[in-house]
Amino acid sequence: MDDPLVIAGKTFRSRLMVGTGKYPDTETMLRAIEASGSEIITVALRRIDLDAPKRSILDDIDWSRYQILPNTAGCRTAEEAIRVARLARAMGLSDWIKVEVVPDPKYLLPDPLGTFEACKVLVKEGFVVLPYINDDPVLAKQLEEIGCATVMPLAAPIGTGQGFEVNFEQIRIIVEQARVPVVVDAGLGAPSDAALAMEIGCDAVLVNTAIAKAKDPVLMAEAFKLGVEAGRKAFLAGRIPKLPYASASSPLEGVVRG
Repeated sequence: MDDPLVIAGKTFRSRLMVGTGKYPDTETMLRAIEASGSEIITVALRRIDLDAPKRSILDDIDWSRYQILPNTAGCRTAEEAIRVARLARAMGLSDWIKVEVVPDPKYLLPDPLGTFEACKVLVKEGFVVLPYINDDPVLAKQLEEIGCATVMPLAAPIGTGQGFEVNFEQIRIIVEQARVPVVVDAGLGAPSDAALAMEIGCDAVLVNTAIAKAKDPVLMAEAFKLGVEAGRKAFLAGRIPKLPYASASSPLEGVVRG
């Protein structure tokens, strides 16, 4: 089935993006990335000393196989996020940037004003900007209008594994209104969460903790891959409507009666 994901004119076969944090070791991380089938790998720039880099996670990933998506995790203000993005570009890492502006240390919820401010600057500077946001349809549309390449609403707070127990209808609205890819980012706990995101029309999901902290990260990565693929196929196939009453699988109309 020819159903590519297209972001900023670049085509990808996989609709699963994965993170690189929280794994028990580098070997497990690399095996999990392989099992996931992902082609977009996000890396927290604050985990790397950009002023005096030594060996880092960037040296462990095959750049020829993956689109590296640096992110500004750990930045509390728009100014910090802009600075980190510019440093990444100056080092030749990537023009792609996942913008995270998170001043709240307990719930790790993104700052909508700071995110918009940072994105507006970085879009003007030619970055391919993928912003991490709350499930806010108004903000999502505003970010699209200033030129962001995607919008990335959370399903639930980072690392909670709550899935869509918290949010659902707001993301459905974002999907309905968006003219750029919608990537559900944060809070997914199981492949069924990823499948549901795809079933309601999201274009991709980004998963880190649910894979990295699983008892078997490699097997869980494969499970998420299959969940994303199944959910996307279900969306394209078109699910039946929900009805308030029963509808027999074997209708009685036309049945010959004795």
